[in-house]
Amino acid sequence: MALPESVEDRDDWGPLSGLPGNPMMWILILSEFAVFGAFFVGFAIAHAVNPVTFDESQARLDRLLGGINTLVLVTSGWLAAVALRRKLAAKSPHGPLIGAMLLGTIFLAVKMTEYGQKFAAGISIETNTFWTLYFLMTGFHALHVVLGIVILGIICWRDSLDNVETGTAFWHMVDIIWVILYPLIYLLRP
Repeated sequence: MALPESVEDRDDWGPLSGLPGNPMMWILILSEFAVFGAFFVGFAIAHAVNPVTFDESQARLDRLLGGINTLVLVTSGWLAAVALRRKLAAKSPHGPLIGAMLLGTIFLAVKMTEYGQKFAAGISIETNTFWTLYFLMTGFHALHVVLGIVILGIICWRDSLDNVETGTAFWHMVDIIWVILYPLIYLLRP
């Protein structure tokens, strides 16, 4: 079943009707922001309760790898935006979508490298509260990157305007979450 090509062809979703892509994706995106928001609040509270453990643990993170991953993911988001602009101009979005997927894969490889370094140093999800939250939050985000790569792959195959808008909206949500997650976990100290 084909998705509608324009906002005018859709059912009335109230305020969501004017958003690009399928309104169901926006419901998913809003729910994901709520879940990650709860993670962020929990992390801030746990940090306030035990700042010494959090500061000592945070000092063991590789800020350079986290920064590289930030550049990689933000660049992939830019490519997703280019893909949408190309689709709006009646051009093929495939090149930028494939580039975004490749950068998403690089993000995952860097994250797995970082996890491998932590495991080799004897750090795991059970080490302390900081590391529990670190692995849960970054791992949950990494799963979203995997899902985003799959979604971008699907829209390479079925590249209607609605699908490109829907898929790139999800990819931008993944970007935004990381742009908040990186400074919260890697950089900020009370």
